[in-house]
Amino acid sequence: MKSRIDRLRKVLKQENVDAILISSPENRRYLSGFSGSAGYLVISAEDAILATDFRYIEQAGRQSPEFEIVRIGGPQSWLSDILGTKKLQNIAFESNNLTVAQHQTLITSLDKALPDARIQLTPTSNIVENLRSIKDDHEMALLTRAIEISDQAFANVEPLIKEGITEKEIAWLLEKEVRTLGGDAISFDTIVASGPNAALPHHRPSEKAISNGEPIIIDMGALYNGYCSDLSRTIFIGDPDDTFKKVYDIVLAAQLTAIATVENGMTGQDVDALARSVIEKAGYGDNFGHSLGHGVGLAVHENPGVGPNSPHVIEEGMPFTIEPGIYISGWGGVRIEDIVVMDKGKARVISNAPKQDMLGG
Repeated sequence: MKSRIDRLRKVLKQENVDAILISSPENRRYLSGFSGSAGYLVISAEDAILATDFRYIEQAGRQSPEFEIVRIGGPQSWLSDILGTKKLQNIAFESNNLTVAQHQTLITSLDKALPDARIQLTPTSNIVENLRSIKDDHEMALLTRAIEISDQAFANVEPLIKEGITEKEIAWLLEKEVRTLGGDAISFDTIVASGPNAALPHHRPSEKAISNGEPIIIDMGALYNGYCSDLSRTIFIGDPDDTFKKVYDIVLAAQLTAIATVENGMTGQDVDALARSVIEKAGYGDNFGHSLGHGVGLAVHENPGVGPNSPHVIEEGMPFTIEPGIYISGWGGVRIEDIVVMDKGKARVISNAPKQDMLGG
């Protein structure tokens, strides 16, 4: 964790702030290793402090030996105690995470406890998230294991998907398989969308029974030791019709094109355009309404963004999804998603779940 904290301290120096208050659970875990559900970090040039309540004091000591552990007592009094003792004034906070109410409570408590200290709270955005976008070897090992679990869970459940089984039943089978294979949980609510429901990119599984002759989008993931996987596959029960073959082939071609041509130095917008241009040329541009992908790690959606307006620069060691889709109201849809990582300037595919290859009919 020390190397991560050192990288953060360099950024804090560039931002000209004395310290940063970390409230995001993912950023807290990234910097300290602490996996409890409540707590804050205060990190300055000299100090690394983890504040949490009674429930987690012992856990914090075990998981975060490089941090000074402070027990949270009254409402925000712990922070004024730290800032007063350490003589810290300009404090950055995570504006994307801290609510307006929490921010106001901080200001009120600090003004009351330290009326002469002139504490300044400076909003910041994406400081730690940008550091998290490039994964180290340990992170890649955990992420890869999460991907392996979801790959195998899909492979085990796919043969069980027959006419008559419901979307909810498929989702439950996938969740059970993720846990059987060693996952801590699913990384997000599983999507199973069949027939016309597959035209809804984030459809929630229903009691609808699977029928022959319709597309089925499955979007799932596993959580392993804090790291998330994200996988989408589209299958078809029975003999694929011409519409499915055509749409599937376009989506797969778009995905393979992006995987083959993405390079370090491109922006997320550039990468998105690699796949989007294939779909647009095929006449389905209006049917691809979401971003091509996103980073993945401690959160299932994190930097880098890979979409039409994303300025994030793709760099070595960044894992992200490539998931083009086409959605047609009243018929259904197709989405194919894999996680790749930039390795020696090119995208290396980590996901290995089987795909229904419709190319060539």
